[in-house]
Amino acid sequence: MADKNIIGLCGSLRKDSFNRKLLLEAVRLYGKCNFKEANLNLPLYNGDDEKVKKPTSVLNLHNDIKSADGVIITSPEYNKGISGALKNSLDWVSRVPGSVWKDKPVVIMSAAAGRTGGEVAQYMVRACLVPFGPRILNSPIVCVAQVSQQFDSQGQIISERYIELVKETMENLRKAMN
Repeated sequence: MADKNIIGLCGSLRKDSFNRKLLLEAVRLYGKCNFKEANLNLPLYNGDDEKVKKPTSVLNLHNDIKSADGVIITSPEYNKGISGALKNSLDWVSRVPGSVWKDKPVVIMSAAAGRTGGEVAQYMVRACLVPFGPRILNSPIVCVAQVSQQFDSQGQIISERYIELVKETMENLRKAMN
């Protein structure tokens, strides 16, 4: 069986964000695949700009999602919502013709400093994706709480509970892509 193409969308633009660590851990625990992290550092969506020409970075993101067998989204929680970068990316992709999300298996995870691990942001990501028709894998829910205590110096998850949740999530993604 050929390696699957997985695209990762990290809702935090910070290089060493915990959500990027969670994304990379998910890929590591998935195993052999062709992985690419999407560039979400896009210009702010503006309908006037869209009429002139869609930015190359937006078209690249659209094509990356289109060519992927599955998608992993990790989202921080900012003020009980998703990051502007993630929402902006979803908005831009929706403006490119061709429904890249339709029936695409998508896993959503979050990591946050608080006790709920970004649970509200996860629900918001789901709500933003529903109109596009992806196959959102809803179980298990991975919300890494008190995130600063959950990763070692190499960026790997140290809590056996979270490791098992991410492994199960990645196994569900593997099944959904077959």
